[in-house]
Amino acid sequence: MSERVASTQDYLVLSRGQWDADKSSEEIQAAIDAFYRWYDGLVAEGRVKRGHRLAREGKVVSRQRIADGPFAEAKELIGGYWIVVAASLDEAAQLMSHNPTLACGLAFEVRPIELQRASAYVPSNETPAVRRR
Repeated sequence: MSERVASTQDYLVLSRGQWDADKSSEEIQAAIDAFYRWYDGLVAEGRVKRGHRLAREGKVVSRQRIADGPFAEAKELIGGYWIVVAASLDEAAQLMSHNPTLACGLAFEVRPIELQRASAYVPSNETPAVRRR
C-alpha cells in the first residue's frame, strides 16, 4: 500500500447553490463539460469516489411531521455529493477549489467523515452548544 493511500481520509463534498442567473446555457454547459472531464480524471486517479446529483424533489422529516422539501426558498440548495480522498481537510478543500463549476455560481462544502458511531457522551454536530463543555 502506498504512503499516500495509508495516510488519507474520506471527505464528503456537498455541491451547493444554483447557477448564476446571468450565465448563458452555453457557458453553464461548458462548465459542466469541464467539470466531468476534471471529475472523471480524479476518479481515475483514486482521489475522488463517485457521488451523484440529487433529484429536485425530496422530503424533510422531523418529529413534528414529514414535509415536502428541499425548499426552493433556501439559498444554498444541495445539488449533489461525492467523496474526496485526501491527507487533510485543507488538501480536500484545495482540490475542490479547482472545480470548474465554481465559475458559474456553485459552491462546495467539504466535511471530514467521522467513522465512529454517535454517542450522547461525545460532543458532535448534534450536541447543543450548552452541553459541549
